[in-house]
Amino acid sequence: MTTATYEALAASSDHAVAVTLAFIGGAVIALALIWAVRVGMRVMDTDTHHPGPEEQPHLPDGGPVREMREMREPDEMPVVTRDGKRLLPHELHHASTRTGKDQKPRRWLPGSSGSFGGGGLGHT
Repeated sequence: MTTATYEALAASSDHAVAVTLAFIGGAVIALALIWAVRVGMRVMDTDTHHPGPEEQPHLPDGGPVREMREMREPDEMPVVTRDGKRLLPHELHHASTRTGKDQKPRRWLPGSSGSFGGGGLGHT
């Protein structure tokens, strides 16, 4: 298109009407969205129960709960002999591990690779 075509389009009244209608349509949509948000906020304020200060969670009397670290070891299944009684499900523990006797954490040994294929020589 040439400059003359653009000038003709800009000067025509149809173009001005279309721009005005698009602006008015955009303004109507924006106002409808603002109205919907305000109505939603009003409904949320009337419907939901906001807890008061006395209903908020409080710290325990002893202060905040801290993380407890311990070394765990597997809780092995008891071996049943041929003439022994079998172990029933209600006789099992609720956890498959128990607190270990040795609470000293394992440390990395120099000269051992960190993982399979880690590039180290391993234990020599």
